[in-house]
Amino acid sequence: MLSHKCLDSGSAADLEQWVIRSMVRHVKYLLGLRIKVSGWEHLQTEGPYVIISNHQSSLDVLGMMEILPDRCSTIAKKELVYAGTVGLICWLSGIVFINRKKTSDAKSVMADAAKTMLDQQIRLWVFPEGTRNQNGDLLPFKKGAFHLAVQAQVPIVPVVFSSYRSFYLQKEKQFKSGTIRVKILPKIDTKGMTSEDVSSLADQSHGLMRTAFLEISNSVTKSNGPLKH
Repeated sequence: MLSHKCLDSGSAADLEQWVIRSMVRHVKYLLGLRIKVSGWEHLQTEGPYVIISNHQSSLDVLGMMEILPDRCSTIAKKELVYAGTVGLICWLSGIVFINRKKTSDAKSVMADAAKTMLDQQIRLWVFPEGTRNQNGDLLPFKKGAFHLAVQAQVPIVPVVFSSYRSFYLQKEKQFKSGTIRVKILPKIDTKGMTSEDVSSLADQSHGLMRTAFLEISNSVTKSNGPLKH
């Protein structure tokens, strides 16, 4: 089932999102991280839309909260709710959790989400890679986010986080201060598209995001310097 925890209208939901944003923004200072955002104008889109972004680690939450538009929730794997403090933040933020192991449930969530987007005029954030990835590139995209956008006939706004590898190596448990670049790309319109267009839409989005990822990651590596082993 789709959780409507933060999708309901009203000032209470807006206040809750503001509180969470403030909490998370303080975390970046504690970690010694700087977040630089470009392409803000591409989020100035009225009405519902689907945001897609690459997914590297729990640090993604920092970039998300830096740019999260009003009336926006996230679709994420159910396991994230158990990820300690990050899981708590995600739950309080009203993230929509789905069970990736149950394909029928995931499809049902996407169908419900498309209707909810239009009925309540909200936005949804999806990680189309489907899992965390720190290999220095993007994994192939799963189709759920694109079916969602096409079903609802709403635009897709791609968001790209630069690689964290110049300051964070998860397996080696190495971390230092650094910069995360967030690039918001122009929206991709889906009006008139059908399910037959989903694969090409996913490929187009992946190509645009991969180009941006490599570009900004190279820029950040030069400014941060390589992580010393």
